[in-house]
Amino acid sequence: MEGVAPVFEAASHILYFCKILKPGAMPARLRETLTMDATRLLDRYHGVMEKIARAAREAGRDPASVQLVIASKTQPVEAIRVLLEAGHRHFGENRVQEAQAKWPGLRQEFAGIELHLFGPLQTNKVRDAISLFDVIETVDRKNLALALAKEKGRIGQLPRLLAEINTGEEVQKAGVAPGDADAFLLYCAEDCGLEIEGLMCIPPAGEQASPHFALLAQIAARHGLKTLSMGMTADFPQATQLGATHVRVGTAIFGERI
Repeated sequence: MEGVAPVFEAASHILYFCKILKPGAMPARLRETLTMDATRLLDRYHGVMEKIARAAREAGRDPASVQLVIASKTQPVEAIRVLLEAGHRHFGENRVQEAQAKWPGLRQEFAGIELHLFGPLQTNKVRDAISLFDVIETVDRKNLALALAKEKGRIGQLPRLLAEINTGEEVQKAGVAPGDADAFLLYCAEDCGLEIEGLMCIPPAGEQASPHFALLAQIAARHGLKTLSMGMTADFPQATQLGATHVRVGTAIFGERI
């Protein structure tokens, strides 16, 4: 499926020059292309929302108990703005630097945005991250927990925190091994004074995701954690049926990046 991002990126450059050369002189064909692309984007968005609602009802859950967090990494501001204008407010980014370039301006335009960090967080980026994000989903090692605790001591509060669990124990991925999760959560709470409100996972590619979601839910239940961030484009309906409170979806909304 062709992605919308290249069209929005090209349009942003053309619009810029239109404003310089002759304000209001947007070519009719460009206006029509943008309208069609925005329509496709919103159709995909509403389709994802409908699938979440259907999966929730099939599991006997209230659809409102599952929050769609749109993965907007690498997407242009123009495409994100379409979704914001439609009323959506929950988004996620993978990199601190990219978020710095996009979201301060959007927060000035739109109230009530909740921004999640999905990607690995380096300790030297902690201060930047806590000023940008409302939720950090990737607390996954002791030195990061200590860095967050230090910032909490400095400013008195932090974004909401989730621990990332590497349910597939993949060496190339970040996250706490399931066998170490109990000790790590205890360390965060007792040694660092951090309030971890839930867990996040990314199942291995090519494997059935459901067992990984079930494992994450089991770990969360042992610790009384209510927030489960699990499920992406390929598997968010299964995640919803297995208890996800947040699903992270990008490609199903924006289309494949080309």
